[in-house]
Amino acid sequence: MKRVCKLISDYMGLLVLLSAVVGLLTPGTFSGVKPSVINPMLGLVMFGMGMALRIDDFRIVFSRPRDVAIGCLAQFTVMPLLAWVLSRLFALDEALTVGVVLVGCCPGGTASNVITYLAKGDLALSVGMTATSTLLAPFVTPLLVWLLVGQTVDVEVAGMLLSIFWVVILPIVAGLAFKWLWPNASERATAYLPAFSSIAICVIVLIIIAANASKLLEGGLIIILVVVLHNLCGLSMGYLVGRLLRLPAAKRKAISIEVGMQNSGLASSLATLHFAAYPMATIPGAVFSVWHNISGAVVARLFARHADDDLRTVS
Repeated sequence: MKRVCKLISDYMGLLVLLSAVVGLLTPGTFSGVKPSVINPMLGLVMFGMGMALRIDDFRIVFSRPRDVAIGCLAQFTVMPLLAWVLSRLFALDEALTVGVVLVGCCPGGTASNVITYLAKGDLALSVGMTATSTLLAPFVTPLLVWLLVGQTVDVEVAGMLLSIFWVVILPIVAGLAFKWLWPNASERATAYLPAFSSIAICVIVLIIIAANASKLLEGGLIIILVVVLHNLCGLSMGYLVGRLLRLPAAKRKAISIEVGMQNSGLASSLATLHFAAYPMATIPGAVFSVWHNISGAVVARLFARHADDDLRTVS
């Protein structure tokens, strides 16, 4: 069973891509599945994240506050501004603009920790940034969305804050509490959590793509291009921030990956809950979920190879 779970987590990018293709080609098969199931599924993923976290993961915030502050500041400035600029540059309509901005304003996703590990980056910094940006999200994400699109779209700041609390913060706290109360059971479950999270993300992507398949087929090329540029520019600018500040290579990799990889499932969830008048607002999050797992795997390979080359040079 553990071997199967490892295969699922190792090939998450491919599975997410297949889910998107299935949802796009056979949308009628999933017409009975309501988008409302996305929030409970995302909550379960966050519960698993809470179980996987350790107290040491939060200590980095106090032991290395400068590194975490740099990373989180880049997270909540680079991606939101890129989202706004790309939306204007490609003249996206209101719905797609909201979706792209939501992706940009969300915290880092849990997949970034796995990618940082594979890239031989600073894993402690990656986990610390994910935890910190997630805890800041209930306040920062709604405010950023309001600042960037609030002039043209009605943004429920208080409602989004509560949604992030219920879907993200509360499940993470519950996961931490479960780990503290039942450490043995939590330890046994941890081996299966990456596979469970991978399957949940695949289902979320499938539901969103299937629900908007016809519209995506009509104008999907432009949003795919915007999402790809958003992710690649985020990865590049995150790395550039670390380079300008002369941080070690491992830290540059962690910041690059944390900035470029978003909690796109949360973006789709918020779009479903608070922008029901704009159904296409869920699409950028779903496309981002597919793409950033593919680009993350490639970046991890490149970063890891570069690290191996550096080691051979030193020896």
